[in-house]
Amino acid sequence: MTDRVYNVLFLCTGNSARSILAESVLRRDGEGRFNAFSAGSHPKGVVNPFALEVLAAHGYPAEGLRSKGWDEFAAPGAPKMDFVFTVCDSAAGEACPIWPGRPMSAHWGVEDPAAIEGTDIDKERAFNQALRYMRNRIVAFAALPLTSLDTLSLKAGLRAIGRLEGATDAGAESRS
Repeated sequence: MTDRVYNVLFLCTGNSARSILAESVLRRDGEGRFNAFSAGSHPKGVVNPFALEVLAAHGYPAEGLRSKGWDEFAAPGAPKMDFVFTVCDSAAGEACPIWPGRPMSAHWGVEDPAAIEGTDIDKERAFNQALRYMRNRIVAFAALPLTSLDTLSLKAGLRAIGRLEGATDAGAESRS
């Protein structure tokens, strides 16, 4: 077994909800094995308050979470990513930067809880559901035997995780 710690970047368009949830979940649940980061192609500049509320309710850390652009992670001196996961269909369809080190990537699309209209209860329910879907993907990812899988098997495993419950329909052809 290796003591290697893997860097993981979760991408979304606004970096205010889904990618933030994923960063926090992996930060806690993958502590010691993974460094978690998130970013957006067009960051909103603020983390959605429902994301912070739901994370706190489930005991996930919110310290240091901020909405930021993905250019931070493509710049010289940025941490070299081992994995990059898009969590929204918009980000999956955009031309991403060329990441140093050419990390493995997959699309793990989940519906945007920030797009839900209605009561605060409706919005909180959507964020709880998005958190559950992200957590399920991250648990499956963390369970992969990363050091013993060949590249093709690992890529297939990452794509399969993206098809877990709650997967968005857009881009399904590229995920099969």
